[in-house]
Amino acid sequence: MTRKGMRIVLFRPPPFSSAPRTPSPHTSSPPLPDSILEENLEVAKSFLARWGPDSTTAVSLFQGDDRDEARQFIEVVKNLHAAMQCHASQDSSSDKLVRAHDLMSTAMERLQKEFSQILSVNREYLHPESVSRVQSPMTISARSSVSDFELKTEDEFGIANESISEVERVSMLAMADLKAIADCMISTGYGKECVKIYKTVRKSVIGESLYNLGIEKLSFSKVQKMDWDVLEIKIKSWFKGVKTALKSLFKGEKILCDHVFSASLPIRESCFAQISKAGATILFGFPELVAKYKKSPEKIFITLDLYEAIADLSTEINYIFSSTASSNVQSQVVSSQIKLGENIGTLITDFETSIQKESSKKPVPRGGVHPLTRYVMNYISFLSDYRGILNDILADWPLPTKLPMPESYYGTSKEEDSPITLHFAWLILVLLCKLDGKGEHYNNVALSYLFSANNLQYIVNKVRTSNLRFVLGGDWIEKHESKIKLYSSKYRRIGWSEVFSTLPADVKAEISPEEARESFRNFDRAFKETCRKQTSWIVPDQTLRDEIKISVAKELGALYGEFYAENRVRTGRVSESDPVVRLSPDDLGNYLSDLFYGSGSGSEGSVSSSTPSSHSSPFSAVF
Repeated sequence: MTRKGMRIVLFRPPPFSSAPRTPSPHTSSPPLPDSILEENLEVAKSFLARWGPDSTTAVSLFQGDDRDEARQFIEVVKNLHAAMQCHASQDSSSDKLVRAHDLMSTAMERLQKEFSQILSVNREYLHPESVSRVQSPMTISARSSVSDFELKTEDEFGIANESISEVERVSMLAMADLKAIADCMISTGYGKECVKIYKTVRKSVIGESLYNLGIEKLSFSKVQKMDWDVLEIKIKSWFKGVKTALKSLFKGEKILCDHVFSASLPIRESCFAQISKAGATILFGFPELVAKYKKSPEKIFITLDLYEAIADLSTEINYIFSSTASSNVQSQVVSSQIKLGENIGTLITDFETSIQKESSKKPVPRGGVHPLTRYVMNYISFLSDYRGILNDILADWPLPTKLPMPESYYGTSKEEDSPITLHFAWLILVLLCKLDGKGEHYNNVALSYLFSANNLQYIVNKVRTSNLRFVLGGDWIEKHESKIKLYSSKYRRIGWSEVFSTLPADVKAEISPEEARESFRNFDRAFKETCRKQTSWIVPDQTLRDEIKISVAKELGALYGEFYAENRVRTGRVSESDPVVRLSPDDLGNYLSDLFYGSGSGSEGSVSSSTPSSHSSPFSAVF
């Protein structure tokens, strides 16, 4: 039969439809099923003689620019199958039906061979990343004339459009070929064979791609035996590859699978689930393995990063693995998040315990900021960067004690307080209670209050300059700033009490010259001795340092200034070389300027009586 004659047979309207055809009185009766089958047997036999699975006339039906032969082959198979169904309803044991089955098996062998070859030869062009680009909005308009990738030639694809790259062009053609074969095999009852070939090839693509992304299959025992440095490298590889794996690899694979097997929803969902199961389980099971690794407080941040990465990708995960067939992947994602959340909650509880168990008793030199304060506040401030996901996690973790939070510390609890607000406020309370105990180790009560002011100032500064300000709020900051002022006031009252006691209760009252001289001598001695002690003390925060010194200068300078004005002239001199009044009100500011830099010995030496100071003075407006 000539090709022209063959095309007449192949492309004529189907000889029957799903509904029985009623003969028209003006036309001849339709062909009988027996003659329909006979006709299609002849066409199929002739066509398969050239394109059977063992034929050496050509490498592939789907090769080169011309898809005409491939289209004809698929039409031959469909027509043969339709004729077989029609004939089987009349005579299921016919010899012709047996011959048709043999020819259909031969045709399916050829299509399976073509299907496998297209998948293998075009492996690079059918990489999920390439498929994702084909499905991008940029290329949709370029192929808008193509209806669902029907089997077409390159000319029919509109390949002349220069906006389509070579990779996209080859990908589009290969996808169209695969879909045409899959549609044919599924419609003729050979979908299982088609899917088997597809799964074998595409599983290896996913496995190879994950390996190239640095994501490998690891067992629980292997992870537990790893040094943290080694595991950390693998975690970094996971972070680097997870987005690509999900948004390019699995998404692209789903696009390809959905397209190739678009003829059957159950087949495409099942096929994609089986292809992706192993790789997706490796990808999303890794965070769970990390969550089960040996715990320490410092590992909480990388655990939070893992939790956040999964949460950020949840929309894509739910879309790609949305079918019931992919429920095992969904379960793995949920399991990893649960384990990570439990790990994070446990680490925060362990962190609180580590604060309570800190047992150092040696006072911090000079009343400065305790290392525990720095460590805890740095830790909590970093945690506050994850406040969104921590709110979700800590909602399932009650405060680790049943004792109510002191109202003097946090204020009245509000219903709208978030879980992270309550937990972080509690952690800081635990720290402050610990610091109160450490302040008792100072022999000097004034220094212990200065220690409390320094540490609370550091805490408040950390809150102000980090995301903790959004967690704890302005009321918390104001309440603790008032406590700093209280500690400063107690320091001033106790630390300078001996100096204040040298002045009369009423500095303007008239006293004898002898009493005035005695007060001046006592004031000079007490003031210099107090300055000598406190030059070794330290206030690291400049604002707090200036506030404390200014408050001392204002209170002490006002009293001494009035006493000085009333009694300086009447005291006279004991001798030319030994004046009674050695300090003027202006001198006080110069001495106070040297305080709280930690420069003195604190136990020996004396404060120089010279007025110049090496530090800039904030007291020019005070005296």
